[in-house]
Amino acid sequence: MDRFQEMQVFQAVAEEQSFNRAARRLALSAPSVTRAVAALEKRIGTELFHRTTRGVRLSDSGERFLADCRRILADLEEAEGAAASSQSQARGELVVTAPVLFGELVVAPLMLEFLEREPGVTIRAVFADRVVSLVEEGVDVAVRIGPLPDSGLAAKRVGHVRRVVCASPAFLAAHGRPTHPRELASARTVASSASALLSDWTFQEDDEPIRVRPAPRLVVSSNQAAIDAARRGAGLTRVLSYQVDALVGAGELERVLEAFELPPLPVHLVYPGGRKLPAKIRAFVDHCGRALRRHPALR
Repeated sequence: MDRFQEMQVFQAVAEEQSFNRAARRLALSAPSVTRAVAALEKRIGTELFHRTTRGVRLSDSGERFLADCRRILADLEEAEGAAASSQSQARGELVVTAPVLFGELVVAPLMLEFLEREPGVTIRAVFADRVVSLVEEGVDVAVRIGPLPDSGLAAKRVGHVRRVVCASPAFLAAHGRPTHPRELASARTVASSASALLSDWTFQEDDEPIRVRPAPRLVVSSNQAAIDAARRGAGLTRVLSYQVDALVGAGELERVLEAFELPPLPVHLVYPGGRKLPAKIRAFVDHCGRALRRHPALR
């Protein structure tokens, strides 16, 4: 392998945290991946990974080298793309991240549409309920829900969502509909620990905050599990409006306490700034921006 190929192999192992998974991703044999990393470490003269029976993790030198590899390989891809007029034609791998449910419900269908339109592009999706770093994890486009920190990244606002409380019609018929957030302290509730946006049950009345600490009978580790439990009548739960938009529309869940909801949270597409934006990123941001602004769950 040449040096660029070795760097691609190293990056894949670092991102997959496994020689075997990296080999499958690159369509190479596991021994060839192991040999490429060993040759790279020998030439550089330092260990890039700490190897254990459970997998591999980057050493301090490996962390620094990974950042350099991503920059060099990105520069190489841009140079090759420029030679093939890629500034006007979308091509190459696009890495996109979004919160899990938003990615599954909203972004995934847009990805499929985009792939149909752009045959020269492949997409690797990272759906995670955490803030995935564009720079450190090699991401091209991210969906962010909530206020954005100051950064050198570009951002395009595409809509908003709300923090809502909902329950099944059968539950509300049996236990009554709450008329004030303070009633949630003694109500049957289901809580999700997946999102920091939902962990603090805060409302507002006359522009004053109301903080409530429910005692949930059920705590789950995913928003979808909390939604499913509420739909089956387990209690009231707090979610983001887009997550239950279809269920509310179908009458399977009902929103309550709408008069006490906090102001909406903005939804942005975040991507690298600069004038030399690769065509694949520019095309995907334009495609998603148009679709998301029309999406009924983001209005």
